Amino acid sequence: MHFTVKQAKEWLLQINDHMQEHKQELTRLDQAIGDGDHGINMARGFKEVVKKVNEKEYKTVGDIMQDAAMTIISKVGGAAGPLYGTAFLRMSLAFKDKVSIDYKTFTRGLDDALQGMKQRGKATTGEKTILDVWEPVVLFLEEGESFQPQALADTAKHAMEKTKNMIATKGRAAYFKEKSKGHIDPGAMSSYYIFLAMAEVLEEV
Repeated sequence: MHFTVKQAKEWLLQINDHMQEHKQELTRLDQAIGDGDHGINMARGFKEVVKKVNEKEYKTVGDIMQDAAMTIISKVGGAAGPLYGTAFLRMSLAFKDKVSIDYKTFTRGLDDALQGMKQRGKATTGEKTILDVWEPVVLFLEEGESFQPQALADTAKHAMEKTKNMIATKGRAAYFKEKSKGHIDPGAMSSYYIFLAMAEVLEEV
């Protein structure tokens, strides 16, 4: 695979499309076990990301990921802003000065993003969070040797659906304890849309 500047930009545009389309769905999930603003925050934040990256011409994948990270941190509210911002910032460092990203570097960048979110959120998998989608995706990529877009999207979707039967022990949802069971985690769902967007962009290659 080759993940280029053009594809990085298309990925961000596609993420925004999904966040706008599923804003109400994400909001409903967050109303059940959170503050009720996840959909609004993600839609607003990625709308600003698109606005930012459309203003410039980028020479490297790292540069466009860095601008995305800074915009997410400043424009996405709630717990998601710092976590997703950290993820994109870690990717920007892994992709620094790269015009095109190969499979190994791409996988390392996503793992760096995962580890960054673990540190930032002081969380691990199994706690009904964003991480419960990111870690299975990273493991899927580490076990493979070539990019399989549909399989990646399926991995993210399955991981997202598994959060429905988890009891939250981290974040706002943890206050709901047993009542958090039976609801898909909003952050897991927004993460699924991020990876679905990635699969859609790279499937076109």
